[in-house]
Amino acid sequence: MKATKMDRPNQGVKCIVTNCHYYMQGDHCSADKIEVQPKSASKSEETDCATFIPEARM
Repeated sequence: MKATKMDRPNQGVKCIVTNCHYYMQGDHCSADKIEVQPKSASKSEETDCATFIPEARM
């Protein structure tokens, strides 16, 4: 699943990972969709955001 970066926040999705490509100021996510894995998770501690892409630093 490939997400597209929007020019506005994805309402209802909070993100505090400031080095993510989709991070927006104010702890918002600008990905048009997100994917949370793995399928076998039974607790929130066992999940991760598969949409995460490290922000390229200049």
